[in-house]
Amino acid sequence: MKTLARFTLGLCCVAAPLAAQNPHGHQQPPRGMMGMNDMMPMMQEMMMPMMRAMAYSPQHLLARKDSLKLTADQVTRLTTLQNASKAEQNAAMAAIKPHLSGVSQAFQASAPDTNALRTHFEAAHAVMGKEHWAMLSAAAQARALLTDAQRQRVDAWVATMEQRMQREHTTM
Repeated sequence: MKTLARFTLGLCCVAAPLAAQNPHGHQQPPRGMMGMNDMMPMMQEMMMPMMRAMAYSPQHLLARKDSLKLTADQVTRLTTLQNASKAEQNAAMAAIKPHLSGVSQAFQASAPDTNALRTHFEAAHAVMGKEHWAMLSAAAQARALLTDAQRQRVDAWVATMEQRMQREHTTM
């Protein structure tokens, strides 16, 4: 979930300065450009399937161990999954930093070299994909450790969260 949040924050960090450059305030963006209000449904649509899966991440389940009534064995197994996942995430963060820095540095030129941008972007994207896979794999393994009743409870929490997000989006 932290990676998803970092990705969303990254999108916002790119979009906010672009939005600030709009001299017309909150008017329609120029033809061909998407405004933040246009991006929100698309971002939500892309993130929702991952959010459903990430509800089963070991750290989320462990944070709710009492309400899920996890057994000692489940807690032990989830802790093992969480530690392995955290190690993979830390390795990915270390591997992605030089590529994100490379994208930023290449983009500072008045005429950015698209080949350099692409090289760093694709490398960063590959690392992020590996990190997402590690998180998704850990969540799948964690889900398998739960009983049917525990999975139903998590699914109910996810459904409630999705409804709240829908309501918040429609009131914007």
